[in-house]
Amino acid sequence: MRLLMTEALEAIADRFHPRERITGIHSLGSGNVNETFLVTHDGRRDGGAFVLQRLNKSVFTRPDLVMRNLVALGEHVQRRLETPPPELQGRRWEVPQVVPSRQESRPWVEHDGEVWRSITYIGAATTTDVIRDCFQAREVGYGLGMFHSLISDLPADSLADTLEDFHVTPSYLRRFDQVLARSIPQNPSKALTNALAFVNQRREGASVLEDAVARGELHHRPIHGDPKINNVMMDEATGQAVGLIDLDTVKPGLIHYDIGDCLRSCCNPAGEEAEDLDGVRFDLALAESILEGYLSVAGSFLSEQDCAYLPDCIRLIPFELGLRFLTDHLDGDRYFRTNHPNQNLHRADVQFRLTESIDNQMPEIRALISRLLNAG
Repeated sequence: MRLLMTEALEAIADRFHPRERITGIHSLGSGNVNETFLVTHDGRRDGGAFVLQRLNKSVFTRPDLVMRNLVALGEHVQRRLETPPPELQGRRWEVPQVVPSRQESRPWVEHDGEVWRSITYIGAATTTDVIRDCFQAREVGYGLGMFHSLISDLPADSLADTLEDFHVTPSYLRRFDQVLARSIPQNPSKALTNALAFVNQRREGASVLEDAVARGELHHRPIHGDPKINNVMMDEATGQAVGLIDLDTVKPGLIHYDIGDCLRSCCNPAGEEAEDLDGVRFDLALAESILEGYLSVAGSFLSEQDCAYLPDCIRLIPFELGLRFLTDHLDGDRYFRTNHPNQNLHRADVQFRLTESIDNQMPEIRALISRLLNAG
Protein backbone atom coordinates (compact mmCIF):
# COMPACT_ATOMS: atom_id res chain seq x y z
CA MET A 1 0.00 0.00 0.00
CA ARG A 2 1.18 3.51 -0.84
CA LEU A 3 1.38 6.19 1.88
CA LEU A 4 -0.75 9.23 1.00
CA MET A 5 -0.63 11.66 3.94
CA THR A 6 -1.81 14.70 1.98
CA GLU A 7 -3.33 17.77 3.60
CA ALA A 8 -6.66 17.24 1.79
CA LEU A 9 -6.96 13.59 2.84
CA GLU A 10 -6.00 14.38 6.42
CA ALA A 11 -8.66 17.09 6.54
CA ILE A 12 -11.34 14.67 5.32
CA ALA A 13 -10.21 11.87 7.64
CA ASP A 14 -10.28 14.35 10.55
CA ARG A 15 -14.03 14.66 10.10
CA PHE A 16 -14.31 11.02 11.21
CA HIS A 17 -11.37 10.71 13.64
CA PRO A 18 -9.16 13.38 15.31
CA ARG A 19 -6.29 14.28 13.02
CA GLU A 20 -3.76 14.28 15.84
CA ARG A 21 -4.39 10.56 16.43
CA ILE A 22 -4.09 9.52 12.77
CA THR A 23 -0.81 7.71 12.05
CA GLY A 24 -1.13 6.95 8.35
CA ILE A 25 -3.29 7.10 5.22
CA HIS A 26 -2.60 4.51 2.54
CA SER A 27 -4.22 3.68 -0.79
CA LEU A 28 -6.22 0.47 -0.51
CA GLY A 29 -7.36 -2.03 -3.13
CA SER A 30 -7.59 -1.73 -6.89
CA GLY A 31 -11.27 -1.02 -7.45
CA ASN A 32 -12.45 0.83 -10.55
CA VAL A 33 -15.43 2.59 -8.96
CA ASN A 34 -14.62 4.25 -5.63
CA GLU A 35 -11.34 5.77 -4.44
CA THR A 36 -10.35 3.91 -1.28
CA PHE A 37 -7.86 4.54 1.56
CA LEU A 38 -6.92 2.82 4.81
CA VAL A 39 -6.60 5.25 7.71
CA THR A 40 -4.67 4.01 10.74
CA HIS A 41 -4.74 5.73 14.11
CA ASP A 42 -3.32 5.35 17.63
CA GLY A 43 -0.46 3.31 16.17
CA ARG A 44 -2.61 0.18 15.75
CA ARG A 45 -3.22 -1.29 12.31
CA ASP A 46 -5.96 -3.77 13.29
CA GLY A 47 -8.74 -2.43 15.45
CA GLY A 48 -7.30 1.05 15.09
CA ALA A 49 -8.13 1.56 11.43
CA PHE A 50 -10.99 2.51 9.19
CA VAL A 51 -11.63 2.62 5.45
CA LEU A 52 -12.10 6.06 3.91
CA GLN A 53 -13.82 6.16 0.51
CA ARG A 54 -14.80 8.73 -2.07
CA LEU A 55 -18.01 7.53 -3.71
CA ASN A 56 -18.20 7.65 -7.49
CA LYS A 57 -21.28 9.79 -8.07
CA SER A 58 -21.36 9.00 -11.79
CA VAL A 59 -22.09 5.37 -10.88
CA PHE A 60 -24.04 5.93 -7.65
CA THR A 61 -26.15 8.96 -8.43
CA ARG A 62 -27.93 8.77 -5.06
CA PRO A 63 -25.14 8.31 -2.49
CA ASP A 64 -27.66 9.04 0.26
CA LEU A 65 -29.58 5.88 -0.67
CA VAL A 66 -26.36 3.85 -0.85
CA MET A 67 -25.49 5.00 2.66
CA ARG A 68 -29.00 4.30 3.94
CA ASN A 69 -28.70 0.73 2.66
CA LEU A 70 -25.29 0.30 4.30
CA VAL A 71 -26.60 1.47 7.67
CA ALA A 72 -29.69 -0.76 7.47
CA LEU A 73 -27.62 -3.79 6.48
CA GLY A 74 -24.98 -3.22 9.17
CA GLU A 75 -27.51 -2.74 11.96
CA HIS A 76 -29.48 -5.82 10.92
CA VAL A 77 -26.46 -8.12 10.74
CA GLN A 78 -25.14 -6.88 14.08
CA ARG A 79 -28.46 -7.80 15.67
CA ARG A 80 -28.34 -11.23 14.04
CA LEU A 81 -24.79 -11.82 15.29
CA GLU A 82 -25.87 -11.26 18.89
CA THR A 83 -27.17 -14.84 18.63
CA PRO A 84 -24.87 -16.39 16.02
CA PRO A 85 -26.33 -19.13 13.80
CA PRO A 86 -25.04 -22.69 14.34
CA GLU A 87 -23.06 -22.50 11.07
CA LEU A 88 -20.84 -19.82 12.66
CA GLN A 89 -19.86 -22.00 15.59
CA GLY A 90 -16.12 -21.55 16.20
CA ARG A 91 -15.76 -19.00 13.40
CA ARG A 92 -15.69 -15.22 13.16
CA TRP A 93 -17.83 -13.09 10.89
CA GLU A 94 -17.68 -9.34 10.43
CA VAL A 95 -19.71 -6.83 8.46
CA PRO A 96 -18.31 -3.38 7.67
CA GLN A 97 -20.07 -0.78 9.82
CA VAL A 98 -20.58 2.85 8.88
CA VAL A 99 -18.39 5.14 11.03
CA PRO A 100 -20.40 8.26 11.94
CA SER A 101 -18.90 11.63 11.16
CA ARG A 102 -17.84 13.65 14.19
CA GLN A 103 -20.03 16.70 13.53
CA GLU A 104 -22.45 16.08 10.66
CA SER A 105 -25.78 14.44 11.48
CA ARG A 106 -25.60 12.20 8.43
CA PRO A 107 -23.23 9.21 7.97
CA TRP A 108 -21.13 10.85 5.25
CA VAL A 109 -19.41 14.14 4.56
CA GLU A 110 -19.09 16.37 1.50
CA HIS A 111 -15.87 18.05 0.43
CA ASP A 112 -15.47 20.10 -2.77
CA GLY A 113 -18.63 18.54 -4.18
CA GLU A 114 -17.47 14.97 -3.49
CA VAL A 115 -19.09 12.49 -1.10
CA TRP A 116 -16.85 10.73 1.43
CA ARG A 117 -17.70 8.02 3.93
CA SER A 118 -15.90 5.89 6.48
CA ILE A 119 -16.50 2.23 7.33
CA THR A 120 -14.84 -0.17 9.74
CA TYR A 121 -11.88 -2.24 8.56
CA ILE A 122 -11.87 -6.04 8.71
CA GLY A 123 -8.41 -6.80 10.09
CA ALA A 124 -6.23 -9.92 9.84
CA ALA A 125 -7.94 -10.82 6.57
CA THR A 126 -7.19 -10.49 2.88
CA THR A 127 -8.68 -11.05 -0.56
CA THR A 128 -7.49 -12.81 -3.70
CA ASP A 129 -8.24 -12.53 -7.41
CA VAL A 130 -7.87 -16.22 -8.30
CA ILE A 131 -9.19 -19.28 -6.48
CA ARG A 132 -6.29 -21.38 -5.25
CA ASP A 133 -8.01 -24.72 -4.61
CA CYS A 134 -11.30 -26.40 -3.73
CA PHE A 135 -10.96 -25.51 -0.02
CA GLN A 136 -10.85 -21.84 -0.91
CA ALA A 137 -13.71 -22.30 -3.37
CA ARG A 138 -15.84 -23.85 -0.63
CA GLU A 139 -15.06 -20.89 1.63
CA VAL A 140 -16.16 -18.45 -1.08
CA GLY A 141 -19.45 -20.34 -1.30
CA TYR A 142 -19.76 -20.43 2.48
CA GLY A 143 -19.11 -16.69 2.64
CA LEU A 144 -21.86 -15.88 0.15
CA GLY A 145 -24.22 -18.33 1.86
CA MET A 146 -23.57 -16.80 5.29
CA PHE A 147 -24.08 -13.31 3.91
CA HIS A 148 -27.41 -14.32 2.37
CA SER A 149 -28.43 -16.19 5.53
CA LEU A 150 -27.78 -13.23 7.83
CA ILE A 151 -29.86 -10.88 5.67
CA SER A 152 -32.54 -13.38 4.62
CA ASP A 153 -35.00 -11.89 7.13
CA LEU A 154 -34.20 -8.25 6.26
CA PRO A 155 -37.27 -7.00 4.35
CA ALA A 156 -36.31 -6.27 0.76
CA ASP A 157 -38.49 -3.15 0.75
CA SER A 158 -36.37 -1.67 3.55
CA LEU A 159 -33.55 -1.24 1.01
CA ALA A 160 -33.48 1.28 -1.83
CA ASP A 161 -32.96 0.03 -5.37
CA THR A 162 -29.81 2.03 -6.08
CA LEU A 163 -29.15 0.34 -9.45
CA GLU A 164 -32.43 -0.18 -11.26
CA ASP A 165 -32.55 -3.12 -13.72
CA PHE A 166 -29.12 -4.31 -12.54
CA HIS A 167 -28.85 -8.00 -13.55
CA VAL A 168 -32.28 -7.90 -15.22
CA THR A 169 -31.20 -9.64 -18.43
CA PRO A 170 -34.22 -8.66 -20.60
CA SER A 171 -33.40 -5.00 -19.94
CA TYR A 172 -29.85 -5.51 -21.17
CA LEU A 173 -31.21 -7.32 -24.23
CA ARG A 174 -33.51 -4.37 -25.03
CA ARG A 175 -30.58 -2.00 -24.66
CA PHE A 176 -28.52 -4.22 -26.99
CA ASP A 177 -31.25 -4.14 -29.64
CA GLN A 178 -31.50 -0.35 -29.41
CA VAL A 179 -27.74 0.13 -29.79
CA LEU A 180 -27.49 -2.40 -32.62
CA ALA A 181 -30.35 -0.73 -34.52
CA ARG A 182 -28.48 2.57 -34.68
CA SER A 183 -24.97 1.12 -34.93
CA ILE A 184 -25.29 -1.69 -37.48
CA PRO A 185 -21.65 -2.37 -38.37
CA GLN A 186 -20.55 -2.38 -42.02
CA ASN A 187 -18.46 -5.42 -43.00
CA PRO A 188 -18.39 -6.89 -39.46
CA SER A 189 -15.47 -9.04 -38.46
CA LYS A 190 -15.88 -12.78 -38.01
CA ALA A 191 -15.66 -12.34 -34.23
CA LEU A 192 -18.45 -9.76 -34.23
CA THR A 193 -20.61 -11.82 -36.59
CA ASN A 194 -20.24 -14.85 -34.31
CA ALA A 195 -21.04 -12.79 -31.21
CA LEU A 196 -24.19 -11.35 -32.78
CA ALA A 197 -25.31 -14.82 -33.82
CA PHE A 198 -24.66 -16.14 -30.31
CA VAL A 199 -26.98 -13.53 -28.82
CA ASN A 200 -29.74 -14.26 -31.30
CA GLN A 201 -29.52 -17.98 -30.61
CA ARG A 202 -30.04 -17.46 -26.88
CA ARG A 203 -32.38 -14.48 -26.64
CA GLU A 204 -35.38 -16.72 -25.97
CA GLY A 205 -33.96 -17.78 -22.59
CA ALA A 206 -33.01 -14.28 -21.43
CA SER A 207 -36.19 -13.78 -19.40
CA VAL A 208 -36.19 -17.11 -17.53
CA LEU A 209 -35.66 -15.57 -14.08
CA GLU A 210 -37.84 -12.51 -14.62
CA ASP A 211 -40.65 -14.72 -15.94
CA ALA A 212 -40.39 -16.75 -12.73
CA VAL A 213 -40.74 -13.52 -10.73
CA ALA A 214 -43.82 -12.54 -12.74
CA ARG A 215 -45.38 -15.94 -12.00
CA GLY A 216 -44.66 -15.54 -8.29
CA GLU A 217 -42.19 -18.45 -8.22
CA LEU A 218 -39.19 -16.31 -7.26
CA HIS A 219 -39.14 -13.29 -4.96
CA HIS A 220 -36.79 -10.38 -4.40
CA ARG A 221 -34.55 -10.47 -1.36
CA PRO A 222 -31.61 -8.34 -0.26
CA ILE A 223 -28.54 -9.26 -2.35
CA HIS A 224 -24.89 -8.25 -2.45
CA GLY A 225 -24.92 -7.43 -6.15
CA ASP A 226 -21.22 -8.05 -6.87
CA PRO A 227 -20.00 -11.17 -5.01
CA LYS A 228 -16.77 -11.72 -6.92
CA ILE A 229 -13.96 -13.65 -5.26
CA ASN A 230 -12.05 -10.45 -4.42
CA ASN A 231 -15.02 -9.21 -2.43
CA VAL A 232 -14.81 -12.14 0.00
CA MET A 233 -12.48 -11.52 2.95
CA MET A 234 -10.43 -14.54 4.04
CA ASP A 235 -8.85 -14.94 7.48
CA GLU A 236 -5.06 -14.72 7.09
CA ALA A 237 -4.45 -17.55 9.56
CA THR A 238 -7.23 -20.05 8.81
CA GLY A 239 -8.18 -19.20 5.22
CA GLN A 240 -11.83 -19.11 6.28
CA ALA A 241 -14.29 -16.57 4.89
CA VAL A 242 -14.96 -13.85 7.47
CA GLY A 243 -17.06 -11.31 5.60
CA LEU A 244 -18.04 -9.67 2.32
CA ILE A 245 -16.95 -6.16 1.35
CA ASP A 246 -17.86 -3.63 -1.37
CA LEU A 247 -21.46 -3.36 -0.21
CA ASP A 248 -22.46 -0.37 -2.35
CA THR A 249 -24.38 -2.68 -4.70
CA VAL A 250 -26.54 -4.11 -1.88
CA LYS A 251 -30.14 -3.79 -3.05
CA PRO A 252 -33.32 -5.83 -3.56
CA GLY A 253 -32.96 -8.51 -6.23
CA LEU A 254 -32.82 -12.25 -6.82
CA ILE A 255 -30.26 -14.23 -4.89
CA HIS A 256 -29.80 -16.10 -8.16
CA TYR A 257 -28.02 -13.01 -9.53
CA ASP A 258 -25.44 -13.33 -6.75
CA ILE A 259 -25.04 -17.10 -7.09
CA GLY A 260 -24.66 -16.95 -10.87
CA ASP A 261 -22.21 -14.04 -10.72
CA CYS A 262 -20.11 -15.70 -8.04
CA LEU A 263 -19.80 -18.90 -10.06
CA ARG A 264 -19.16 -16.97 -13.27
CA SER A 265 -16.27 -15.03 -11.75
CA CYS A 266 -14.74 -17.98 -9.90
CA CYS A 267 -15.10 -21.00 -12.18
CA ASN A 268 -13.30 -19.81 -15.32
CA PRO A 269 -9.60 -20.51 -14.59
CA ALA A 270 -8.58 -18.55 -17.70
CA GLY A 271 -10.09 -15.30 -16.33
CA GLU A 272 -12.21 -12.56 -17.91
CA GLU A 273 -9.33 -11.21 -20.01
CA ALA A 274 -8.20 -14.63 -21.30
CA GLU A 275 -6.13 -14.28 -24.46
CA ASP A 276 -6.64 -17.90 -25.51
CA LEU A 277 -10.37 -18.43 -25.97
CA ASP A 278 -9.83 -22.18 -26.25
CA GLY A 279 -8.72 -22.16 -22.60
CA VAL A 280 -12.02 -20.69 -21.37
CA ARG A 281 -14.11 -23.29 -19.56
CA PHE A 282 -16.47 -23.74 -16.66
CA ASP A 283 -14.63 -25.73 -13.98
CA LEU A 284 -17.21 -28.12 -12.57
CA ALA A 285 -15.00 -29.13 -9.62
CA LEU A 286 -14.70 -25.52 -8.44
CA ALA A 287 -18.44 -25.05 -8.95
CA GLU A 288 -19.15 -28.11 -6.83
CA SER A 289 -17.01 -26.77 -3.97
CA ILE A 290 -18.60 -23.30 -4.13
CA LEU A 291 -22.14 -24.70 -4.20
CA GLU A 292 -21.33 -27.16 -1.42
CA GLY A 293 -20.12 -24.30 0.76
CA TYR A 294 -23.09 -22.13 -0.17
CA LEU A 295 -25.73 -24.77 0.44
CA SER A 296 -24.17 -25.77 3.77
CA VAL A 297 -25.50 -22.44 5.04
CA ALA A 298 -28.21 -21.34 2.63
CA GLY A 299 -30.12 -24.59 2.42
CA SER A 300 -32.15 -23.54 5.46
CA PHE A 301 -33.83 -20.57 3.76
CA LEU A 302 -33.94 -21.55 0.07
CA SER A 303 -37.38 -22.54 -1.22
CA GLU A 304 -38.02 -25.44 -3.57
CA GLN A 305 -38.50 -22.95 -6.41
CA ASP A 306 -35.27 -21.15 -5.50
CA CYS A 307 -33.42 -24.43 -5.92
CA ALA A 308 -35.21 -25.28 -9.16
CA TYR A 309 -33.79 -22.18 -10.87
CA LEU A 310 -30.17 -22.57 -9.73
CA PRO A 311 -29.04 -24.17 -13.03
CA ASP A 312 -30.65 -21.35 -15.00
CA CYS A 313 -28.80 -18.60 -13.16
CA ILE A 314 -25.46 -20.37 -13.67
CA ARG A 315 -25.99 -20.24 -17.42
CA LEU A 316 -27.71 -16.86 -17.61
CA ILE A 317 -25.33 -14.52 -15.79
CA PRO A 318 -22.22 -15.08 -17.99
CA PHE A 319 -24.45 -14.63 -21.06
CA GLU A 320 -25.73 -11.38 -19.53
CA LEU A 321 -22.23 -10.02 -18.93
CA GLY A 322 -21.15 -10.99 -22.43
CA LEU A 323 -24.21 -9.16 -23.76
CA ARG A 324 -23.23 -6.05 -21.79
CA PHE A 325 -19.65 -6.17 -23.11
CA LEU A 326 -20.90 -6.60 -26.68
CA THR A 327 -23.39 -3.72 -26.33
CA ASP A 328 -20.65 -1.44 -25.02
CA HIS A 329 -18.40 -2.43 -27.92
CA LEU A 330 -21.13 -1.46 -30.39
CA ASP A 331 -21.81 1.75 -28.46
CA GLY A 332 -18.22 3.00 -28.58
CA ASP A 333 -16.93 1.63 -25.26
CA ARG A 334 -18.77 4.13 -23.09
CA TYR A 335 -19.19 2.07 -19.91
CA PHE A 336 -16.37 -0.46 -19.45
CA ARG A 337 -12.82 0.83 -19.38
CA THR A 338 -10.75 -0.46 -22.33
CA ASN A 339 -7.13 -0.41 -23.46
CA HIS A 340 -7.70 -1.21 -27.14
CA PRO A 341 -10.60 -0.90 -29.62
CA ASN A 342 -11.77 -4.52 -29.60
CA GLN A 343 -11.28 -5.30 -25.91
CA ASN A 344 -14.98 -5.34 -25.06
CA LEU A 345 -15.69 -7.58 -28.04
CA HIS A 346 -13.03 -9.97 -26.80
CA ARG A 347 -14.46 -9.84 -23.27
CA ALA A 348 -17.85 -10.72 -24.75
CA ASP A 349 -16.28 -13.67 -26.56
CA VAL A 350 -14.82 -14.91 -23.26
CA GLN A 351 -18.20 -14.82 -21.52
CA PHE A 352 -19.94 -16.46 -24.47
CA ARG A 353 -17.35 -19.26 -24.47
CA LEU A 354 -17.99 -19.69 -20.76
CA THR A 355 -21.75 -19.80 -21.42
CA GLU A 356 -21.17 -22.44 -24.09
CA SER A 357 -19.06 -24.51 -21.70
CA ILE A 358 -21.88 -24.35 -19.15
CA ASP A 359 -24.41 -25.35 -21.83
CA ASN A 360 -22.34 -28.39 -22.71
CA GLN A 361 -22.20 -29.46 -19.04
CA MET A 362 -25.79 -28.67 -18.11
CA PRO A 363 -26.81 -32.32 -17.46
CA GLU A 364 -23.85 -32.67 -15.07
CA ILE A 365 -24.65 -29.32 -13.42
CA ARG A 366 -28.26 -30.32 -12.83
CA ALA A 367 -27.18 -33.68 -11.42
CA LEU A 368 -24.61 -31.97 -9.18
CA ILE A 369 -27.15 -29.54 -7.73
CA SER A 370 -29.67 -32.33 -7.17
CA ARG A 371 -27.06 -34.41 -5.36
CA LEU A 372 -25.95 -31.53 -3.14
CA LEU A 373 -29.54 -30.63 -2.25
CA ASN A 374 -30.40 -34.23 -1.40
CA ALA A 375 -27.25 -34.56 0.68
CA GLY A 376 -28.30 -31.55 2.74
